[in-house]
Amino acid sequence: MTKGYASELREGDGDFESSRVLDNAGSDDERVVEAALRPRRLAEFPGQPRVRDQLDLVLQAAKGRGAAPDHILLSGPPGLGKTTLAMIVAAELERPIRVTSGPAIQHAGDLAAVLSSLDEGEVLFLDEIHRMARAAEEMLYLAMEDFRVDVIVGKGPGATAIPLELPPFTVVGATTRDGLLPAPLRDRFGFTGRLDFYDPADLALILRRSASLLGVEIDHDAVVEIAGRSRGTPRIANRLLRRVRDWAQIHGDGRIDHAAAAAALELFDVDPVGLDRLDRAVLEALCRKYAGGPVGITTLAVAVGEEPDTVETVAEPYLVRQGFLERTPRGRLARPAAWAHLGLTPPASSTAQAMLPMEEPTPGRFAP
Repeated sequence: MTKGYASELREGDGDFESSRVLDNAGSDDERVVEAALRPRRLAEFPGQPRVRDQLDLVLQAAKGRGAAPDHILLSGPPGLGKTTLAMIVAAELERPIRVTSGPAIQHAGDLAAVLSSLDEGEVLFLDEIHRMARAAEEMLYLAMEDFRVDVIVGKGPGATAIPLELPPFTVVGATTRDGLLPAPLRDRFGFTGRLDFYDPADLALILRRSASLLGVEIDHDAVVEIAGRSRGTPRIANRLLRRVRDWAQIHGDGRIDHAAAAAALELFDVDPVGLDRLDRAVLEALCRKYAGGPVGITTLAVAVGEEPDTVETVAEPYLVRQGFLERTPRGRLARPAAWAHLGLTPPASSTAQAMLPMEEPTPGRFAP
């Protein structure tokens, strides 16, 4: 694993802390505890019952046949467990795992070097697989289907393709944007698991387990409070738990109760529905500066001092899912829930725009 990818993975899909995904500022003792937070077996993996049961069937059947399982594609928003499940696949198969990422493979030769060093039955985890270079994707097609790669020796008319046979192996691909995967690559995965956001009950289970592993006493109301502000994402839930633990250690007796959880989350700008500073800035700009919209994403991003991609990929998905914001061909619109959350009264024109059916075309300038 390259140094660049180690930092990328640290901010990527690792939703439970592991020995592979560590904060450099953490102490050695805390690193050991963080490594224990990642479930190691499917039976320990909370939530996602459909994907868990399907994956268990695939792995158990492959083990019964004594063969490598079909290639596995895991898709879904960041922080829901794709990296964790990849590690679990290797653990369930009792095989080693090789970890790399799409952005790290920019040439076919990079992929050939990785593939040629795999042992029989080894698991190859490709994070953000949709970001691989096209030439590497084409080589991966052949490797996944026929377990061989063609190594090109020489250049120009004298170049020769030497076929290199590979031992059977299993690719586990993870992507946050499965729509960007080319159809030929997607079709070569024998199993595709789509991870959805967690409900509060599953997040509560994760928080209790993590608190136990961290050696922190936490009451039911505090668990409910943290779970309700975690945006349906285990990674966020565990991160918030550690920050609440810090607050209780400094300002309390180390025990986490509802008051400690609420005070800590307020300090870290996480409001009761899970909105953070950027989320609220987007809603404030949309409602206060642009009367609820519609407003373009670039203009909205400038208003909050962020890049358009950051607003579109970090803030918008949760705001849309919670019914605070609507994406339309004319721009972003604030929904009634956004005005209510900010304690504002929408202007009449904004209310009319928000209730206008988007599928009805607006009359043109020369319409009768």
